[in-house]
Amino acid sequence: MNLSTTGLSLTANAAIDLQLHTTYSDGDWTDEQLLDYLIAEKFSLAAITDHDRVDIARGLQKLAVDKQFPLLVAVEMSAMWKGKLTDLLCYGFDPDDNRLDALAQDVTHRQHENTRQVFNYLLSKGYALDPQYLDRMLAKPAAQQLPDLLALATKTIQDEKLIGRTLLDGGFTYMTHDPATIVESAHQSGAVCILAHPGRSDGFVCYDRALLDELRCEAHIDGIEVYYPIHTPEQTAMYRDYAQRHHLLTSAGSDSHSPDKPPIKYRAELSRDLLERVGIQIE
Repeated sequence: MNLSTTGLSLTANAAIDLQLHTTYSDGDWTDEQLLDYLIAEKFSLAAITDHDRVDIARGLQKLAVDKQFPLLVAVEMSAMWKGKLTDLLCYGFDPDDNRLDALAQDVTHRQHENTRQVFNYLLSKGYALDPQYLDRMLAKPAAQQLPDLLALATKTIQDEKLIGRTLLDGGFTYMTHDPATIVESAHQSGAVCILAHPGRSDGFVCYDRALLDELRCEAHIDGIEVYYPIHTPEQTAMYRDYAQRHHLLTSAGSDSHSPDKPPIKYRAELSRDLLERVGIQIE
């Protein structure tokens, strides 16, 4: 298909943001609202990386071509490592022919089944729930279903101490794949695979050098999202140095989910090697 980034060349100072989310996963932006914002703010390139939504890539490219805005084909895949979440950003795959879509569809299917299982468990424990609420949850993207289940349990279970235990007893869990499987599928799809927000600690693996070494022994990631809003200056410097020492690609993303925390204008130079790997030239 005709990609919006075909033949793209950027200046080193061009404004880019390589991690954004819409209502197709857990964001508040619609795809059109987000693209209109990026155009109005004079971004030169962006990537919509909705969680486990490879299926939307073709439609996003059509919209981007129609609006004449360069949008890099991308997805954020959900992984679990050492008992904690660790997301992987995949860039540059073919929307029509890739190995990532099967993984994403599997996550979506299992998350839907988990939502149904937990809801039915709450019913079996005598909680009065509207069956239509389950239908509404299942109609949403998989990434929205766990938060909705938590909100439902918080509203329904009077004893706050029982909320977490009841959900876990019902099988409440976040569906993922292991990092190595995702990286292998990305590479088989011609994509590069980047470790997302390595400095997050809110339920995610917070990586130091030793953990990065260990992960790379299991999953041959291509790079690191060095530039990220909540990384401290010390973390950014450490990840940048690590990437340089190990010849890894570097990425920059705001992780914007809504207008309240809008996209960030990162310089294209910060992700030069990554962009050139996916066919975008930096002057």
